[in-house]
Amino acid sequence: MISFLRGAVAHVGLSAAVIDVGGVGMSFAATPRTLAGLRVGEEGTVQTLLVVREDSLTLYGFASSEEREVFEVLLGVAGVGPRLALAVLAVHSPEAVRVAAHSEDAKTFTKVPGIGPKVGARLVLELKGKLVPLGAPGEAAPSSAGSAQGAWKPQVVEAMTSLGWSEKDASSSIDRALEDRPELAEAGSVPEILRATLRWLGQGARTPAKAGARG
Repeated sequence: MISFLRGAVAHVGLSAAVIDVGGVGMSFAATPRTLAGLRVGEEGTVQTLLVVREDSLTLYGFASSEEREVFEVLLGVAGVGPRLALAVLAVHSPEAVRVAAHSEDAKTFTKVPGIGPKVGARLVLELKGKLVPLGAPGEAAPSSAGSAQGAWKPQVVEAMTSLGWSEKDASSSIDRALEDRPELAEAGSVPEILRATLRWLGQGARTPAKAGARG
């Protein structure tokens, strides 16, 4: 089992990254939050989990062992696969998932694209008792007041700079992208705002200057 990767970051994409481990490029899928912490050319470390299927072997990377643990528990829920589990962690922090499960807050899970009321109810039912809040400082409900007040912007800027945009261009692009979608700013969901900004940029049509460079 591959429990973690450490090495030079060779590539960071929208949903995956590559770390050079002893001359071997190890590719893994991850959330925007995890990818935002990686910088091409710098050393990076991620906790990992290898998901084995009949027709595939997929490595998933996480910023912390806590994130990986929640991901594993989510995989134990009937009907929840790796992509949906990763989507949950793209929208909510590990602690927020624990809080939602413990308080039986199905609506929190339905904020994740692909999760409707029935799946949300099943998540609450099956996660109850398996995930309990750890009381991490500053980690409350996903729609916390701090997030609504714009605490999300530095995270989105960081994610975009990791993809090659300058901080100035990233910040202005976010503002322009949200001009017609103020509800996203109010909700404060980092993944949703990141997707909206990249979509406004033409879904990759307008690329950062260094995106074409090697490394």
